[in-house]
Amino acid sequence: MFELKSLSKEAIPGALEKAERYRFLKEPVEAESICLDILESEPENQKAIITLILSLTDQFEHSGNPNAFNQAQEALSRLKDDYSKMYYAGIIYERRAKAYLKQSAPGAGHLAYHWFTKAMESFEKAIDLGRPENNQDAILRWNTCARIKMRNPDVVPQPEMKESVIMDDDPSGPWRKR
Repeated sequence: MFELKSLSKEAIPGALEKAERYRFLKEPVEAESICLDILESEPENQKAIITLILSLTDQFEHSGNPNAFNQAQEALSRLKDDYSKMYYAGIIYERRAKAYLKQSAPGAGHLAYHWFTKAMESFEKAIDLGRPENNQDAILRWNTCARIKMRNPDVVPQPEMKESVIMDDDPSGPWRKR
């Protein structure tokens, strides 16, 4: 194994900028790595935690990190305020829904519906908690999820499985020994 090198505290602002740039360049693994380096030096850095969550959710569509969802949820627990926890939980669920939506596998629309619904519930809780002044992000995200659900005929709840019992009135039916 390798012993990772430490990042100095003075380098953190520049490293955060680099992490955001790597996200914009669609290189989320690099952004994730930078955030992990920052968090080794400054474990409570909220901006690094948020960027880490976003870089992990950027990886949902590319199965390069099968643990990205669980890691994003773990990082979510490190956020300090309840509004941020609810808002970024919604982001995690919304991006998971979008990843399923892009799949052409059978049932992907049902899975997307489930995760969009969870996202909307989280955004609704964030709205109810009260948001920072002039911050309408949770409303915007809730509306986006609602529009995707309304516009996409494949994004529907999974039909309930009903157990059907076949009854045979004839006591000498095919299932009986003769």
